[in-house]
Amino acid sequence: MGDVITHTGIIEHINGLCIRVKIVQASVCSACKAHTLCNASDSKEKFVDVYEKHANEYYPGEQVILYGTTGMGLKAVFLGFGLPFVILMLVLFLAMYFTDQNEGLSALIALLALIPYYIGLSLCKNKLSREFTFSIGRMNN
Repeated sequence: MGDVITHTGIIEHINGLCIRVKIVQASVCSACKAHTLCNASDSKEKFVDVYEKHANEYYPGEQVILYGTTGMGLKAVFLGFGLPFVILMLVLFLAMYFTDQNEGLSALIALLALIPYYIGLSLCKNKLSREFTFSIGRMNN
């Protein structure tokens, strides 16, 4: 069962079959006893929508576990960072060739080439949300 990612979270609210779960992602520093004295510690709240047939069996404020797959995580990293990096490098080298080694202009063109990619990714948000789904389960107390 090594291909499963788990996160603990708290149910914020339930709307029909959609359960909104709050996940608090804390840095490693937050486990340190001196984290209140240090500026390096931080935590972020994220919200995940889980579609569950038995949503009426859960209640707001309940602590739950979210399950995802490592493949889903790797795909997200590839779409968010890997593919944009490849596009950036490819356009940079092509721009360097076509602009007679003008580094500033080439860098600007390479950065601007990412705008259509991220706009396209944003337009595919609904399709991607069907591919990146989490399952929900109760905490074992």
